[in-house]
Amino acid sequence: MNFRFSKMPAILVTGGAGYVGSHTVVTLLEQEDIDEIVVVDNLCNSYRHDSDKKPVALRRIEEMTGRTLHFYPIDLSDQKALAKVFENHKIECVIHFAALKAVGESVDKPLEYYQANITGTCTLIEVMRKYNVHKLIYSSSCTVYGEPQRLPLDESHPTGQGISSPYGRTKYFCEEIMKDLCNSDQKWQIISLRYFNPVGAHPSGRIGEDPAGIPNNLMPFISQVAVGRLSELMVFGDDYPTVDGSGVRDYIHVQDLAVGHVKAMKLFQKDGFSGFRAVNLGTGTGYSVLQMISAFEAASGRKIPYKIVNRRAGDIAANYADVSLAQSLLGWSATKTVDDMCRDTWNWQSRNPQGYKC
Repeated sequence: MNFRFSKMPAILVTGGAGYVGSHTVVTLLEQEDIDEIVVVDNLCNSYRHDSDKKPVALRRIEEMTGRTLHFYPIDLSDQKALAKVFENHKIECVIHFAALKAVGESVDKPLEYYQANITGTCTLIEVMRKYNVHKLIYSSSCTVYGEPQRLPLDESHPTGQGISSPYGRTKYFCEEIMKDLCNSDQKWQIISLRYFNPVGAHPSGRIGEDPAGIPNNLMPFISQVAVGRLSELMVFGDDYPTVDGSGVRDYIHVQDLAVGHVKAMKLFQKDGFSGFRAVNLGTGTGYSVLQMISAFEAASGRKIPYKIVNRRAGDIAANYADVSLAQSLLGWSATKTVDDMCRDTWNWQSRNPQGYKC
């Protein structure tokens, strides 16, 4: 799938060695009319062998695509180092993934999350402004909606109310900062992509989700149980008002998500586009935890032992997206099924039982 671009000398991808970032880098490198991809990542949630200059994920991406990318192992808090990247490359657009993202961990470490996610974003924007770069695609989250007042969730749903974690509040606060920025200066073009629940992996099995420590998200936890790294899955709650009592979420294949970012870049080229725009990226369909377990068992041929435990504070019964704006504005819709998500997750995990450390 190729998209035609006017001259775009370099795209900067922050957090590009992470899960969603790495899959988006692959999709970007597959576009013939993108000249350069520059990745910055502090490697807090990615792996690099001692002998390598680049993280394993990025090295594999270069092998997969036959293209070379530029990598800088820096943190967004290092403003001088980040400025050097802009001096070395003619950055036209920034795709901003870099953030801490574990909901539960953010409750225990709120200050670290505010520093990394909000201060890091502000530093990035300051450097962009200094070098006259005003195009930004932001990696946001459906957590900005808080407790759903209605389903499906569309972009007109109130944000900032009832958000249950510091992680979710960092995404909300960053969006508010970006809105204020766009209101103050019409040169800015910012698209905030509100992800639902990214899962799956590249069908090659060479890159996928490799969380540090115990996984915080459902699919990597299931796959690590399936491969024998963990003994059983914990299912939080079986008394929600859902189809089977377990929580319902909108799961989206990470490759569909990656294509959504490339589609969003096309919006920058439309005459008259400026300001801030938020767009949901999901499938529009919710699946329960127990349904996902069943689908993964069918895809992998492995039995997934699980234990029902009490609900976690702040968990909601269900959320799923209204994706009509993504379809009309970006010309984008998800194409991958739950079976695809489970198959590709298992392909990645079974080929890489210890993740990138294999």
